[in-house]
Amino acid sequence: MSTPVPADAPSPPLDDTTLVARARDGDVRSYEELVRRYQAPMFRLAVRMLSRQADAEDVVQEVFLTAWRRLAQLQEDAAFVGWLYRATTNRCLNALRARKPVAELQPDQHESPGSAGRPERAAETSAQMRALTAALRELTPEQRACWLLREVHGRSYDEIAEAIGTTTTAVRGRISRARVQLAEVMAPWR
Repeated sequence: MSTPVPADAPSPPLDDTTLVARARDGDVRSYEELVRRYQAPMFRLAVRMLSRQADAEDVVQEVFLTAWRRLAQLQEDAAFVGWLYRATTNRCLNALRARKPVAELQPDQHESPGSAGRPERAAETSAQMRALTAALRELTPEQRACWLLREVHGRSYDEIAEAIGTTTTAVRGRISRARVQLAEVMAPWR
């Protein structure tokens, strides 16, 4: 026997597929919910790839505007998240290819949860982030994209291959080379 749900109880959140289908039918609120869900992960990917907050914000805004305009072209509603990752990655790669060499990139400004109130730990974490940012900068744009999509965003090799437009074998090779390079640079912090 099921318990009756009070009329004023909030309804459970809709899944992505339902939101995409509704957004395709013109429901702006459904699309706004998709933006709320995926804006932060797309921004984190873009800022780590581009190392510039303003560039990352521009890329993410362009991705979501383009996604809204081209939502009718999406063949499967369930493919929306992969589509966002692919679009964000490709825009970042294009921006990196078009960019002139950068003298100094800004590291993430986030403190680790355990460093608050401990200046020596905060300084060490900051040094690690600067080293990681510098090491990421030394990777090729494709290696950086593959590594970030796998290690930071947890995407599968197949999803990364689709996002980058290559094979899973190439993705595995790029990630492997990126891991070796990053491990060498980060060895002092082990």
